[in-house]
Amino acid sequence: MSAPTTQRPSRTKRLKRLVAAPLVFLAAVIILLEDWLWDDLARFAAAIGRLPVFRQIEAFVVRLPPYAALAFFAVPSSLLIPVKLIALYFAAHGHAIAGLLTVLAAKVAGTALVARLFTLTRPNLLRIGWFAWAHERFIAFKARVYAAIKATEVYRVAHQMHLRVRLALKVWMGKRKGFLRRRWNAALKLSRQTKD
Repeated sequence: MSAPTTQRPSRTKRLKRLVAAPLVFLAAVIILLEDWLWDDLARFAAAIGRLPVFRQIEAFVVRLPPYAALAFFAVPSSLLIPVKLIALYFAAHGHAIAGLLTVLAAKVAGTALVARLFTLTRPNLLRIGWFAWAHERFIAFKARVYAAIKATEVYRVAHQMHLRVRLALKVWMGKRKGFLRRRWNAALKLSRQTKD
């Protein structure tokens, strides 16, 4: 009688691992994308913020009092609702790919905007007691989740794939000398001239 009970936990454990593996892989991919999008899009948004037009807006945002900063930080989430409705319209009318691309574009643009707004408003947001408390708890929770996922072999494989893709994108962007890249560089140069 004791033999079947010793085998059952082993089978249960294997079944749990089998079911969890794709979910762990998906979580690892999401974490990698979030890290990549947040950091790189924050830098991209900061570069845009250095343009003369946006410099004044950023200065205004930085000077906001804490609760006004919180409201300003929450606005991008509500701005994405119409975009999601447009994506739903596309999907409902048989254009699933257009709907998916609309959601992805909104996610990238929204992440860039939220990352930049958080960078600008963070000092004022952390002056709000409950926000600072929630932020501290969220950062601790996120660190525990990251540590658990990063300890898996699936994460290591996904991370290696991510590094290869990122390197390929850097090489591709380095070789690209198109019109938009020249315009972007000219805008940055102009921004630096007006800053000095």
